[in-house]
Amino acid sequence: MRLLLVEDDEILGDGLAAGLKMEGYAVDWLTNGKLADEALKSNSYELVVLDLNLPDMDGISILRALRNRKNETPVLVLTAKDTIPDRILGLDSGADDFVIKPFDLNEVCARLRALARRNEGRSTPTIEHNGIILDPASHDVTFQGEKVELSQKEFEILSFLMSNIGRVISRARLEESLYSWSSDVESNTVEVHIHHLRKKLDASVIRTVRGVGYIIDADDDV
Repeated sequence: MRLLLVEDDEILGDGLAAGLKMEGYAVDWLTNGKLADEALKSNSYELVVLDLNLPDMDGISILRALRNRKNETPVLVLTAKDTIPDRILGLDSGADDFVIKPFDLNEVCARLRALARRNEGRSTPTIEHNGIILDPASHDVTFQGEKVELSQKEFEILSFLMSNIGRVISRARLEESLYSWSSDVESNTVEVHIHHLRKKLDASVIRTVRGVGYIIDADDDV
């Protein structure tokens, strides 16, 4: 899951970026408000973690510009200001949730999972479909009652496809979700991960729509 982190504190940003990457997120980290606004115009993100006090363009302005473009990407705001007026302003400007500095990484990750769940229209913490149970919190996957060991990227691809049941997802869109700017991606990386997923689950779980992309069908009928 690709995430934009906007935080100008180098120590805090570096630690948070590292922690989020360990949790499996593909993180693009920016320290400048205007650059963050441009990144949100030209890239697709599943989540945004946004500080409010930024150089060149503050977080509230970024939020308002994002929502004015009808972009519904969930935004978790990081703030040192724990006053009701500040929270009201942030929420009314388009924020989805707040974390007050200093914060615990585990809480940040839990709030991000909740935002992703809400954005996908899910009420349950796990994703279940046709014998597959995927737990975003523990990164556990079971198939037909048996635990399946997946690599991080295999898990993220399966999670993305299961969050979009019945929709064809292109290879380019999967790559965009899985890799940050700094990642070096081989041309056949997604195909290799899909091949491994089919071997570990079942060949019929992920269907290729030739020339378009990949899909997990909405039911057992293909």
